[in-house]
Amino acid sequence: MALQSAQARGGRGSQPGMRLVGNRLLYAVSIFASLGVFLFGYDQGVMSGIITGPHFIKYFDRPGPLQVGSMVAVLEVGAFATSLAAGRVGDIIGRKGTLFIGALVFTFGGAIQTFTTGFSIMVLGRIVSGAGVGLLSTIVPIYQSEISPPNHRGALAAAEFTGNVFGYSVSVWTDYFCSFIDSDYSWRIPLFIQCVIGALLAVGSLIMPESPRWLIDNDKDDEGLRVIADLHGGDLDDPIARAEYREIKDKVISERESGAARTYGTMWRRYKQRVLLAMSSQAFAQLNGINVISYYAPKVFEEAGWLGRQAILMTGINSVVYVLSTLPPWYLVDRWGRRPILLSGATVMALSLFATGYFMYLDHPETPNAVVICVIIFNAAFGYSWGPIPWLYPPEIMPLTVRAKGVSLSTATNWAFNFLVGEITPYLQEVITWRLYIMHGLFCCASFILVYFVYPETKGVSLEDMDAVFGEGNGKSSLALNTITERSSFLPPSSSSLYPPNRSRIQSSNTDGLLGRLFNRNNSRRDASEYQALNVDEEEVTMSRLDEGRVGSPIVGGDDEEDVGEYEVVERHMTRASR
Repeated sequence: MALQSAQARGGRGSQPGMRLVGNRLLYAVSIFASLGVFLFGYDQGVMSGIITGPHFIKYFDRPGPLQVGSMVAVLEVGAFATSLAAGRVGDIIGRKGTLFIGALVFTFGGAIQTFTTGFSIMVLGRIVSGAGVGLLSTIVPIYQSEISPPNHRGALAAAEFTGNVFGYSVSVWTDYFCSFIDSDYSWRIPLFIQCVIGALLAVGSLIMPESPRWLIDNDKDDEGLRVIADLHGGDLDDPIARAEYREIKDKVISERESGAARTYGTMWRRYKQRVLLAMSSQAFAQLNGINVISYYAPKVFEEAGWLGRQAILMTGINSVVYVLSTLPPWYLVDRWGRRPILLSGATVMALSLFATGYFMYLDHPETPNAVVICVIIFNAAFGYSWGPIPWLYPPEIMPLTVRAKGVSLSTATNWAFNFLVGEITPYLQEVITWRLYIMHGLFCCASFILVYFVYPETKGVSLEDMDAVFGEGNGKSSLALNTITERSSFLPPSSSSLYPPNRSRIQSSNTDGLLGRLFNRNNSRRDASEYQALNVDEEEVTMSRLDEGRVGSPIVGGDDEEDVGEYEVVERHMTRASR
């Protein structure tokens, strides 16, 4: 048995010793994994500053808008290809191995860019780096979601996106300070720094723990249990860790018993709505206009009247505000929920883009200052909403059996639209000028409508219980009790008892006040909080031994009266919570 063999190696109630365990392990792994998205942010922003530098322009013989667009956007070609493959790669070699390969590929591509000898070599280096970014941008959100408890999952994903934006900000300021160098090093040094960061991530990925859900799904139960125990404090006998292991194992067995193949075709037939929701979130993250600013911010500011190094400086100031805007979701995403943040963000972004287009149309002496203010507001709104949530949402809603494949499709959608926006923006800036910002503002309005009528809320729901949110399987009846298992991850030992469930925690998904009533409307899907916690006492629940008929092995290694794996909850009745 998993527990028996794991305890034989580690000893019952083994002490963690000098290992990182509990919250420290979770936060350390999350911060280090965020280097993967830091690289994406850095690579996204580094080109925005160097393409306006005089030495870069001279070295590449004054490239035209289509050449500049190709050098910037071709990264998405490599990212698109590997993000599609990342689903299969992540299932075969694991999340940790995919991180390592992605970091190596990215580092190699960065070296090609740094030592480029011309346009074609630069394009090749961007494609290779894109291949690494595709792997990293797909696997990091999966890895993060699979090691995080539901009541911290949103906050940790938001912190991960902060790492992405921080990488963007670092690249912009690096471009600014290197612009004072009067040689080709002014653009080669910023490109070389990404190689150093990629190498650090490759080395660090070798010591990070593997995702426990991937381990258990691949019958490496001992290792999966060890990781779960470490995330809960390092004690193999911890009842919450044992219950979480049992919950994941039962879900794996249930999926296998269904007999469904783990192919893209099966995923599309069984989970079409989830796949489309995941893909649409990433598509609108790009169509809402962020890369017009991220890739071409200096050009936007030059268009508004800021010239040369001043344009890069304005971009740097904008990037600082951008980073700060990603901090509120750390607190809000697991309190407000995903829908209110997406809806409010789309509203502010649309207004900012409409105002940007209007001021550029007026071409008034105050236009440069007005555009800076509008762009900063837009970036702040995106950083708080459509920046982090589309990276959190897809791995949340996809089931374990096809999670890597589903997230790979959503990430590939991101890169496809990323390439589209990056490629055509320089051309549209010259042809339709101020109307470009009106166009992206209309996309923000479309995203508001889509989220309002279609997107279900996933706040506080464990990954194993996501079927209940979509009205699938038998997850509805088990949602309340199962949510307790993972949600208790950060409770002190004295609160480790799973029974009775804390009703206030189960029902905390409702957003209070006018904002909640406006943004939590959901006609098509039930919110998880509609299902009330079961009253677990002797009159309503009986605990019965499973003498036969249970699939899988019980958890052993503790006293009989403490063994959570040999019992099942027999439901007597369940009432719907009042709205």
